[in-house]
Amino acid sequence: MTHHPDPRPTLGLAALLAFLSMLSPFSLDTFFPSFPAIAQEFSLSALQLQQTLTAYLVPYGLTMLLHGPLSDAYGRRRTILVGVSLYTVASIACASAQGFGALLVFRALQGATAGAGMVVARAVVRDLYSGHEAQRLMSLITMLFGFAPAVAPVIGGWVHVAFGWRAVFVFLVLLGLATVLISWWRLPETHPPERRFAFQFGTLISLSWRIVSHREFLLLSLAAGLHFASVIAYIGAAPAIVLERWHLGETQFAMLFIPVIGGFVAGAFASGRMAGRLSQRAQCQAGYAISAIGGLASSTALACFPQLPIPVQQLLIFTVAFGVQVVSPIITLRLLDLFPDTRGSVSSVQAFVAIMIAAATMGIVVPALHGSLFGLALGSLFGALAGWGLWRMAWTAPAR
Repeated sequence: MTHHPDPRPTLGLAALLAFLSMLSPFSLDTFFPSFPAIAQEFSLSALQLQQTLTAYLVPYGLTMLLHGPLSDAYGRRRTILVGVSLYTVASIACASAQGFGALLVFRALQGATAGAGMVVARAVVRDLYSGHEAQRLMSLITMLFGFAPAVAPVIGGWVHVAFGWRAVFVFLVLLGLATVLISWWRLPETHPPERRFAFQFGTLISLSWRIVSHREFLLLSLAAGLHFASVIAYIGAAPAIVLERWHLGETQFAMLFIPVIGGFVAGAFASGRMAGRLSQRAQCQAGYAISAIGGLASSTALACFPQLPIPVQQLLIFTVAFGVQVVSPIITLRLLDLFPDTRGSVSSVQAFVAIMIAAATMGIVVPALHGSLFGLALGSLFGALAGWGLWRMAWTAPAR
């Protein structure tokens, strides 16, 4: 069924597309409260435990290059239904893993299939809307999606305490099944057959290279990815922050995730409200400046007061996350507009760049910092400033 757009984005459509994007944060964040139990069962070091994140994120990023082109060739709806069904099977395998090696393999399979919803959802937005309406819908999706990482670790903690770490993956199985059923029932096909092209790996490689070698695309993708990494580092270091630095319990991960997601939601709301009222150039300048101020204030405060009260740290993390989501919807839409005939592929390559930066952050930077709050604050400042600089290099077209 091919959908013809309504004049304005609807809450129902935004909720559906946000739900499709939630598999990834749930797959990462429900898992965090179970870290100590998994380490104990399989006799793992902190570095080995961190590999469960890297094993998920690297295939997640690599297969981002496939989901978009597959949706360009076979349709948005079919790509999502197949991808989420395979994710559900991989989650069953994770729940039944009998060794650490098997868990890593099944986490990799889970990561390889979890990104279809997020990638294709972005393409659906741009299939249906343009201009300020597209920005408002993307911001609304980000707001709704933003609740997932706040709720996920709380649910993961409850499930773990009540039933053990394997039950967390059973929960992900149920989430996958629910996503398949809702998508089958409500997801429209927005990419009609006459706009599709045959899927070939040679075409995929050449198209991906054409996209990633485009100067503006590469600079803006790196700008967005580094900016997002200024917050993703806190998420990757969540077990060390919550359990070791803040000395909280396994059911209290929300103490970290609420300011992160609160900042994301508030920033996305602000971006949507500013659409059509303020130029996109001015919005991006403001977003990067807010994140940089948050990172500078956090690193300075922690350097002077290592035992900085948790509420103050939460406020500063909120500030960095707020700035990220003021910018993110604008850059995403600008990237999609660079190649209007292959938006699924563009969404894939952008997601690939972002996930590779996130994987490097979680797999290399976070373990090297050993949960240092001062180091994380400096990292957030670097991510905001580096992203800001790359954005200024790329944003050469007139403001719109």
